[in-house]
Amino acid sequence: MRPPNFSKFNTFLINCTNTRYSLLERRQILHFPTRRALKSMTAFQFLSSFLSSNSSSSMSYPVQKSEEEWQAILSKEQFRVLRKQGTEAPFTGKFDQHMPDEGVYSCAGCDAPLYRASHKFKSSCGWPAYFDNIPGAVTRHTDYSLGMSRIEIVCSNCGGHLGHVFKEEGYKTPTNERHCVNSISMKFSPNDPFIMKDCKARD
Repeated sequence: MRPPNFSKFNTFLINCTNTRYSLLERRQILHFPTRRALKSMTAFQFLSSFLSSNSSSSMSYPVQKSEEEWQAILSKEQFRVLRKQGTEAPFTGKFDQHMPDEGVYSCAGCDAPLYRASHKFKSSCGWPAYFDNIPGAVTRHTDYSLGMSRIEIVCSNCGGHLGHVFKEEGYKTPTNERHCVNSISMKFSPNDPFIMKDCKARD
């Protein structure tokens, strides 16, 4: 029997989760029946387990909690993504098509501000996309999962997994970068005065 080509399999998984979702037409995904979409989540979560990163697990951050403490304040899915470096299914996150004129996206784990609404742009990749972050809010790590190099991004305050950064994809943005972030890793505040004050202090 011919052994499986793991290199091709790895490439397939990466293309499914971290680049533009080319295996299915976007229109089909957006109009996918709710019941079928929910059933497909389990399969996607299984695939995303192969993509989990662990590069940030040994780092130290200002907010420190045990796994039990994180589980007590996060939903099951938030814990899987933020603390276990999971990935949510494409085109399912509540902030994918969310394009406000102003406001701040904060970490769902510790409430630290991460991105301004003005950083967000439409990428059609299936996940919220940002070309930059609030200064000092996001920490980058090299992620070697699946035997290849990617740039993982985490919250600088608690180490919660946000997603990955991709460069030079051709988007007309000031940085030529795309922060591909899981919606479930964030909260949104349209004009919270305390968060806005914190953002200005970082600028």
